[in-house]
Amino acid sequence: MSGCAKRCKHGLVKFAVSVHKLVTGTLIKDKADDDLEMTTVCHRPEGLEQLESQTNFSKKELQVLYRGFKNECPSGVVNEETFKQIYAQFFPHGDASTYAHYLFNAFDTAHNGSIKFEDFVMALSILLRGSTREKLQWTFNLYDINRDGYINKEEMTDIVRAIYDMMGKYTYPALKTDTPKQHVDAFFQKMDKNRDGVVTLDEFILSCQEDENIMRSLQLFENVI
Repeated sequence: MSGCAKRCKHGLVKFAVSVHKLVTGTLIKDKADDDLEMTTVCHRPEGLEQLESQTNFSKKELQVLYRGFKNECPSGVVNEETFKQIYAQFFPHGDASTYAHYLFNAFDTAHNGSIKFEDFVMALSILLRGSTREKLQWTFNLYDINRDGYINKEEMTDIVRAIYDMMGKYTYPALKTDTPKQHVDAFFQKMDKNRDGVVTLDEFILSCQEDENIMRSLQLFENVI
């Protein structure tokens, strides 16, 4: 692993800690960090004012998050391999590689094989502070693996199985082999309103908003993000 990749790996762990502090309200900016310092990088983020207008984060929060991201990964981008290594650290008792692959693709909005700081904060803004509809739309896009605007049973099964694989053998209660299929069948029974074998965005959002059990089930995704 290159030096930058190693720094990215450790830096993103610190970045995750910053996100946790952001959620819990304990994020504090150092006095010495009044201005966002920009070193020579492969990618420089958009102006903070623009990001502030596009997200639900303040300029101060963006400064702290970017500094944690940039200090340990000077290239300014994260590739999929590094992303998988990070998730492997968070879930040592399972196999996080497949879920990390799907999640990486959801963050990689430009589909160029790398995630920029902007990609992170745009997604985090939705997942942490977006409306219910925005969060559900982002989740729908994660499940829509082939990006055709629909979720079929195969796609949902792949995602759900990847989540279970990531949680590993220490899940409670213990998962049976057919649990992912049962999970998906239950989803489709409630979501596929017109019984055409696929779930549209509108069906997905409507079903989730109508059913408390589905909303609780979706927290499985929120808890591992």
